[in-house]
Parts: sequence; structure tokens; C-alpha cells
Amino acid sequence: MRYVKIVVLLLVSLLSGCATQSALETTRFDVEAINSRLAAITRDLTNLRDESKVSAGSIAKEMKADIASLRKLSADTQANLDSTKSDMQQLSGKADDAVLAVKKPSEDLARYQEDADKRIIALEERILKQQGQLDTLTKKVTELAKIKREEPSPPPSADAPYLKGLDLLKVGEVAAARDQFTRFLEQNPKHELAANAHYWIGETYYTEKSFESAILSYQEVIKSFPGKDKVVAAMLKQAMAFNEINDPKSAKFVLKKLVEGFPKSEEAKKAKDLLKDIK
Repeated sequence: MRYVKIVVLLLVSLLSGCATQSALETTRFDVEAINSRLAAITRDLTNLRDESKVSAGSIAKEMKADIASLRKLSADTQANLDSTKSDMQQLSGKADDAVLAVKKPSEDLARYQEDADKRIIALEERILKQQGQLDTLTKKVTELAKIKREEPSPPPSADAPYLKGLDLLKVGEVAAARDQFTRFLEQNPKHELAANAHYWIGETYYTEKSFESAILSYQEVIKSFPGKDKVVAAMLKQAMAFNEINDPKSAKFVLKKLVEGFPKSEEAKKAKDLLKDIK
């Protein structure tokens, strides 16, 4: 820049001697324009230099950051590689263990199969033996059943209908029970249980609230079997039946006869209590 200014000044000096004032002014303006352009060029060069420094700094920073990232990525990759190697070693060990684990059950299964075969054979032998025993027992049972069928069946006992009637009465089948007691009396009118049969017939009627029929059945016990144990019970229930049909006079009459005739009986105690209640 200095050399350019000197040259310009020399030219101005050479021209000053022969140039007119107007030309000198023109030349001065040109020099100033040139100086202005030189100054602008200088500023541009300075700005360009500064911008280059800034760009270079940014690029350097970016390169440093990229290098750091690459180093970190390399370190992470190496760590992942080491971890993968470790996992592969562990998997290899587990695979070996798995092979051994698979091999052992196979050997155990073979031994179990052999043992099971032996047990099945022993079980089949036992089954055959038991089957033979069962066949022998079945044959004996068949022979005994045949002999039993050939033997004459014993005649049913005389009190079978009576016992059946009691069973039916216990489960509440009063009508069916009455039929059995009636059948028993038809077949065995003089049986030692005849009084009891008449009494239980009265009980079936009493349960059905057929109090008149119950009174007649109890009366049969009282009249036809005076020495039997059921007479006292028949008298008590007969009085209760009279009371149910709103005949307190007859009820009191029977209760008084019971107390007088059987004062020490349990039925007499109940009869006294009933006498107090009947109005």
C-alpha cells in the first residue's frame, strides 16, 4: 500500500508542473477515490481474514467435537463388543449345561422305562393270579346259589305284616301301615300282637285326624284285650280323641276310669293333667 501511495504522489508532482488547476483538482479527486477504494479493499481483506479465523475456529471446534464423539462411539462399541463376548461365553456354558441336562433325563427315562416294564410284568402276573382266584370263587358262589335255589324257601313269619306296618308307620306312610296291620289281623286274629295291631290302627286314624275311627279302634283294644299292656295307652288316646271331637264328657269319663283302674301307670299321671285342662 505504501508503494502505491508513493507512485501516486510522484505522478502528482510530475503533473503538477504542467497541469492546470482544474486538472489538478480532477487528479486529486481521482487519488482520493483510489484511496477510498484501497481503504475499502483493505477493510474487506481484514474482514475476510477475521471471518476466516472465525470459520477456522468453528471448524476446529466441530472437528474436535466430532473426534470426541467418534472416540466415545468407539469406546461404547468396544464395551458392547466385550459384553457380547461375555454373553456368548455364558450362553456357551449354558448350552453345555443344557446338553448335560437333556442327556441326564434321557438316561433317567430309560432306567424308569426299564423299571416300569418290570413292574407291569409283575402286575400282570398278579392280575392273572387274582383272576384265577376270582374264577374259583365265582364258581363256588354259583354252586352255592344253585343249591340254595333248590332248597325250599322257609315260610314267611306270621308277624311279617305287623313288622312291616311298624316300619311304614315310622316313615309316615300311615295308610300303607294300616293296610299291613289289617292284613295281619285278618291272618292272625288271635295272635299275641293282635291288641297292638288294633292300637296302631287307631294311631293311623288319629294321625289322619279321623278321630271317630280312632275311637273305635282303641275301643276294640279296651273291650277285646282287657289284660294287655296296650289297654292303658288305648284309653288315654281314646279320651284325647273324644276331646278332639268336642265330647269332653266322654273324655272325662274315660280318663277317670283310667286313673281308677291303673293309678300307678304313666298314663294315669297324664290323665290327671288332662282332667285339669278339660272344661
